[in-house]
Amino acid sequence: MRLSEARVVLTGASGGIGLAIATALCASGAKVLAVARHREPLAPLLERYPQQLSWVGADLTFLADRRKVLAAADAMSGLNLLINAAGINHFAMLEQLEDSDVNAMLAVNISAPICLTKLLLPLLKQAQSAMVVNVGSTYGSIGYPGYASYCASKFALRGFSEALRRELADTRVGVLYVAPRATRTSMNSAAAQALNDALKANVDDPQTVASAVIHAIAGEHRDLYLGWPERFFVRLNSLLPNLVDRGLRKQLPLIRRLSQKPDNENLKP
Repeated sequence: MRLSEARVVLTGASGGIGLAIATALCASGAKVLAVARHREPLAPLLERYPQQLSWVGADLTFLADRRKVLAAADAMSGLNLLINAAGINHFAMLEQLEDSDVNAMLAVNISAPICLTKLLLPLLKQAQSAMVVNVGSTYGSIGYPGYASYCASKFALRGFSEALRRELADTRVGVLYVAPRATRTSMNSAAAQALNDALKANVDDPQTVASAVIHAIAGEHRDLYLGWPERFFVRLNSLLPNLVDRGLRKQLPLIRRLSQKPDNENLKP
């Protein structure tokens, strides 16, 4: 896909990865409809690229707001790229979560992108070439303690991406699934960052993730897994899950202790 000809709906556009993707797309000449609950983080970019970037405020868990996005996308005179980057996360053991926390995570991370994609598919199918990009996670392939509900939502997003790709195989719409590893954004609570620090985990900058995503879109890739050794562990988990079980069990005391910290909920708008 030629990015200069891209007409994009980007959700989660005011979050760390989403904002970095919006910046990279605008720099490449794309026309971007930024979907986010809050406009403020996008203000400098909107001022810098007034002809390329527009914003629509929406909570994608509501049908009325998804229809607002559809109307705005229809007004773009064509749509050939949908990037589902909105999501929320909680670092907590399952029994520490309220039912409302679990339901919200599933609604934002999986129900909203599925329903928005369904709504926008007719527009995407009208393009000569189009793509749906779903931003998942390494935790969409590796179940990790402290993130059970989040993993469930990202495993579901990965499955959705695979099935949708096959469903659209006889159309001009491709599907790219992106799996970032830990990324330095507001999505990381203090407790989650403390866990990353204690485990000496690799943490990417949002700009690094955005650059890789843009390259994968331009190359019309199917999947993008970021980071080493994370890509290795994804493969190892699929082949020898018992080995990964044993490794993660050793981390359980640390995970349990850090999950007790308050303020371990963060939102990517």
